[in-house]
Amino acid sequence: MSNPSQQIVQRLWNYCNVLRDDGLSYGDYVEQLTYLLFLKMAHEQTRPPYNRESPVPKGYDWPSLLAKDGDALETHYRHVLETLGKKKGLLGLVFQKAQNKIQDPAKLRRLIVELLDREDWMTLDADVKGDAYEGLLEKNAQDTKSGAGQYFTPRSLIRAIVEVVAPQPEETICDPACGTGGFLLAAHDFVARNKLDRDQKKHLKKEALHGWEIVPNTARLCAMNLLLHGIGDEGTPPIRVEDSLNGDPGDRFHVILTNPPFGKKSSVSIVNDEGEHERQALTIVRDDFWATTSNKQLNFVQHVKTLLKVNGRAAVVVPDNVLFEGGAGETIRRRLLHECDVHTLLRLPTGIFYAQGVKANVLFFERKEASAKPWTRKLWVYDLRTNQHFTLKTNPLKREDLDEFVECYKPGNRHARKPTWSDKNPTGRWRDYSYEELIQRDKVSLDLFWLKDESLEDSANLPAPDIIAGEIVEDLRTALEQFEAIQTDLSRG
Repeated sequence: MSNPSQQIVQRLWNYCNVLRDDGLSYGDYVEQLTYLLFLKMAHEQTRPPYNRESPVPKGYDWPSLLAKDGDALETHYRHVLETLGKKKGLLGLVFQKAQNKIQDPAKLRRLIVELLDREDWMTLDADVKGDAYEGLLEKNAQDTKSGAGQYFTPRSLIRAIVEVVAPQPEETICDPACGTGGFLLAAHDFVARNKLDRDQKKHLKKEALHGWEIVPNTARLCAMNLLLHGIGDEGTPPIRVEDSLNGDPGDRFHVILTNPPFGKKSSVSIVNDEGEHERQALTIVRDDFWATTSNKQLNFVQHVKTLLKVNGRAAVVVPDNVLFEGGAGETIRRRLLHECDVHTLLRLPTGIFYAQGVKANVLFFERKEASAKPWTRKLWVYDLRTNQHFTLKTNPLKREDLDEFVECYKPGNRHARKPTWSDKNPTGRWRDYSYEELIQRDKVSLDLFWLKDESLEDSANLPAPDIIAGEIVEDLRTALEQFEAIQTDLSRG
């Protein structure tokens, strides 16, 4: 028998297939569910045992939808979305720029009456509600046509990262590119496992988590995701809808966990003198940054350093170019190694992200106070990439695939680390590099590997053709982006 969350996901999902006949995408469907679920739960809170005042104004609430049918329902629903989108707080965030995408009034009525009204969502366990919603988000991410999965970090990877960074009950946790909230939720669940007193519980629910998300639709899903997991309240949402790279917000956090969106350049679309659209690289200039660059990931690394409190800890997913790119990249790596304790690098395998062939890593570091001597003494590297082949469908990355990394990391006891690689054990995936070794490398490159790639020596070990094709596509895409950047710079003289 499947668990309650799976049953709910299945029910909601079966209905999505009905709506797809009308051209509704998975993303559109999850979005409409978000609006309606919010209204249903707000109404449930007005009844016993809660007896709370609804954050939704009368006449735009759940009973107002139940009271209508046919075209009148469709017209009223559109009016509800438009009105609530102008409100402040969580209400405004959930309904910002909301539009009705369900054009058939009969199907809208069925979704409201038969699917959502029959369930008492508030009495469902937060885990069931949250897991059901996460299940919908994951299914949406798997729909490659929508592009929603591009930045969906595998939950198994998120859990392992949170486990080693180990956020504590009184700490503040931030994700400056929070997507649908995967890191924030995993951190919340990790802290909630502790025996918490009343103040700690209140802090975790209302003050601990902070996120930025640039895309309003994604921020809406994140806000709902947090709310369904019992995080935040109807007042101030923990998510800000803005580009977090725009400036230093002034806030500082104990823990930062983030997977900034991939895509090399920050750019802006402009109309040139000929009336044609062209994209111009957007170079971010900030006083708190070590170097000025249009490389979005390098800017995120600098931004994370700014957001950290002294002795704060960060885990940032970065593509390979952050580890070896010259110019601003070299400047940033030098300063990062000097001003922070850059203690761990996890080389990730390909085939684990929905964006094909992405080569990424997780960089772990702590911000330190100013010092003449560099703070990084040793960088420990775990290679989960060489001779590892994962795919999203047939061989997805599981949490147990990261067991050895978590064990080697030694959370809470980092000085007890021991390498698994040696001359006697050349297949060991865990070894350290001293600061002196790193600083002498060409461009201070942190693109470190030592294991023999078996596929280069034995054609029988080659990965599946779709994996090879994905890697070729990604390499070509990266090369094309670099050529486009060069062409843009040349055309601007």
